[in-house]
Amino acid sequence: MKNTTKYVLSLVPVIFLIAFLSVVIRVYGIDALSGPSQIVLVVSTGIAVLIAMLYFHITWRELEEEINKSIGSIGSPIVILLLIGLLSGTWMVSGVVPMLIYYGMQIINPHVFLISSCIISALVSVMTGSSWTTVATIGVALMGIGKAEGFSDGWTAGAILSGAYFGDKMSPLSDTTVLASSLCGTQLFTHIKYMTITTVPAFTVTLVIFLMAGFLVPSAADIDTTAFTTALSSTFCLSPWLLIVPVATGLMIYRKQPAIIVLFASSMTAVLFAVIFQPQVLVEVSGGHGMSALTLFKGAMQGCFGSTAIDSGYAPVNELLATRGMAGMLNTVWIILCAICFGGVLKAGGMLANIVSMIMPLTKTRLGLVATTVFSGIFFNATAADQFLSIMLNASMYGEIYRREGYEPRLLSRSIEDSSTVTSVLIPWSTCGMTQSTVLNVPTLTYLPYCFFNILAPITSILIAATGYKIYRTVRQDKDMTKTT
Repeated sequence: MKNTTKYVLSLVPVIFLIAFLSVVIRVYGIDALSGPSQIVLVVSTGIAVLIAMLYFHITWRELEEEINKSIGSIGSPIVILLLIGLLSGTWMVSGVVPMLIYYGMQIINPHVFLISSCIISALVSVMTGSSWTTVATIGVALMGIGKAEGFSDGWTAGAILSGAYFGDKMSPLSDTTVLASSLCGTQLFTHIKYMTITTVPAFTVTLVIFLMAGFLVPSAADIDTTAFTTALSSTFCLSPWLLIVPVATGLMIYRKQPAIIVLFASSMTAVLFAVIFQPQVLVEVSGGHGMSALTLFKGAMQGCFGSTAIDSGYAPVNELLATRGMAGMLNTVWIILCAICFGGVLKAGGMLANIVSMIMPLTKTRLGLVATTVFSGIFFNATAADQFLSIMLNASMYGEIYRREGYEPRLLSRSIEDSSTVTSVLIPWSTCGMTQSTVLNVPTLTYLPYCFFNILAPITSILIAATGYKIYRTVRQDKDMTKTT
């Protein structure tokens, strides 16, 4: 088979995936992840199977073995994702997240509003591991405060999204962080620590910009956050003892305990604290009418696995308190399984290797390899319109190149996060872009110029690669492995 034909056939499933996804995103909007995107992946996998068997002469058994192998490689990440859903629900009903938000709201001031919004969003996102949850809850409240204090929607949304995606990127509870590290073969906390080299400088510059902007925009009025804080304090017992849960979690993370153990132990501790400090919340979540062992048990279980709705008497707070538990992670697990099948067939059929060979000339140097990875992440966000697909395609395409060139897998996982994760919200037609613009009621192109962290992160990644700082290359010399910068 001629090289041109081989390359064209290898690209057909990817082009079909991108074209079909663009239609699905346009038709279903933010609901595309609830099933339509998964169907697109299944159909694209079928096309890839046909090409692999008919033109590349790969047997079904070989394809099936690679699919099984690929699915087996994400067993632990899937468990972690489900435990993340468990933790998000238990931390909410136990009052841990409401307490953190309650005290975070106390620092709101007109001159430091933008930097405060960025920091609060970052803290909530680190605690929850979800930029979407952060934006849909505290982000909505902060948008209202920003309007009252005279800030444009672009500035306020930019501060919220910069903080939310910083927290999402750096949280051990984040599905994108877990996915990127797992697919690249990097330990979760090693991945997070290595990301600080590029993420902290980008976020520091972002905070400086928002701090300066806060003093350049006059305050329209003094905003009263009493309704928000009163609703939280009247709904939950915001005891300082609740700090034990995040502090204990932080200690376990510091001691580098396995992520699964940390998530499970933290969730069970939160359940215990929910029974002790928030029995009235558990009764409401259970749907019962009286406090008893049965209603407390049902409320705790509902917080772990299902949707919760707590009426605080204030709509923005009600949105904040709504969680989906482990069940809320099922769509993510679903799309990951479908995408893994698609990637497995591309790999077994040799199509992925053919695509990679086309970009090999750009990856001969350290800077070229990292820059190509970063630009590919942005490209896949713009074409595949989903950050999960972007992460998976990037990891599949470049994994072997990084190994062959002797670079540590943490460099690949960091480069993917610096592009695929943070730039997804900047694409108007992507799932992230559509979701956040809808939730905040701000067009993507309006907030894009003010998402400084999301813009600076990929640039910083390339600049750090140019300097070679903390980037090690393993080379074979006389059968010994040595590291050189």
